[in-house]
Amino acid sequence: MSNLKKVNVFRRGLMRNLTKNIGDSGLSKKGPIDPGKIHKVLICRPNKRLGNLLLITPLIQEVTETFPNCKIDLFVKGTLAPIVFENYDNIDKIIPLPKKPFKELIKYLKVWTLIRKQNYDIVINVDQNSSSGRLAVKFSNAKYKIFGDLPENIQLPYGDYEHIAKYPVYNLRYTLAQAGIPNNEKPVALIDLKLSAHEITNGKKILNDVIDQNKRTIAIFTFATGEKCYCVEWWEEFYEILKKEYPDYNIFEVLPVENVSQINFQAPTFYSKDVREIGSVLANVDVFVGADSGIMHLASASKMPTVGLFSISNLKKYEPYGNNSLGIDTNVNDFPVFIKAINRILHIEN
Repeated sequence: MSNLKKVNVFRRGLMRNLTKNIGDSGLSKKGPIDPGKIHKVLICRPNKRLGNLLLITPLIQEVTETFPNCKIDLFVKGTLAPIVFENYDNIDKIIPLPKKPFKELIKYLKVWTLIRKQNYDIVINVDQNSSSGRLAVKFSNAKYKIFGDLPENIQLPYGDYEHIAKYPVYNLRYTLAQAGIPNNEKPVALIDLKLSAHEITNGKKILNDVIDQNKRTIAIFTFATGEKCYCVEWWEEFYEILKKEYPDYNIFEVLPVENVSQINFQAPTFYSKDVREIGSVLANVDVFVGADSGIMHLASASKMPTVGLFSISNLKKYEPYGNNSLGIDTNVNDFPVFIKAINRILHIEN
């Protein structure tokens, strides 16, 4: 680990320790909430990564359903959010935190001033471990403040509670129930890029230029950041198995922004820097296979069956769900298990 990474790890750990006890989401102390009178909501997820932005879409859908008259502002990082949430009609403002606060101090201070000046009805922190998210909730003038965690003696009875897209929804439901809003028993919404019909049609045209449109299609993504990325030898072996198992299928590779391939560009490839265009192409495949990454979450958010491969990150926290998607721990499972999972999605008898 580089010295810079060590400093960042230390800084984040220090800030978490300093902010973990900030705030109490005790909404019941402030009286019952009338859902029809909630007009302005701020959701705080100051993170720039594609996957983490996509993973808050279930919470946005939950807030929209619970408070149908509301407009939502998002407190995030980076420049991806306007693209990711382009088709979410009730999102009003996106408030980006500068990537390097100490180098952009004036912009950094303006963000906090803007949050302070807004008259929000409810402010919600998504990730209970986010120091900036907790501070934003504390700093706001909202009547109802939700800091992202539960009272110490509360454990919610959900088998999928650990999932980072789901526990903010479960926490919100519990907290609102204490303020008189009946608990929503529906399954948590799926991650959703909200692709338009036009985008999906355009994605099909792009895909048809890459593959044989008369065959079913398997998309692979061989890249990932850091230790999540499987080595060249691993992917080359897996690719040979895929070709042998699915000779009558298209197998094509979605390339990362770095334009690299762990199989040395042996398969037909698709490259784009446009997140929504990548999603529109993936919306037209039969199954996506790739390591835990932003593109894996993008495939899931495009509503296609997704097989996520996990070696380092927490499977229960980040695995794709819905549309027959699943995560596989590659530390205890090997290629035959991956093939069985793909066959199940493709309705092929093992």
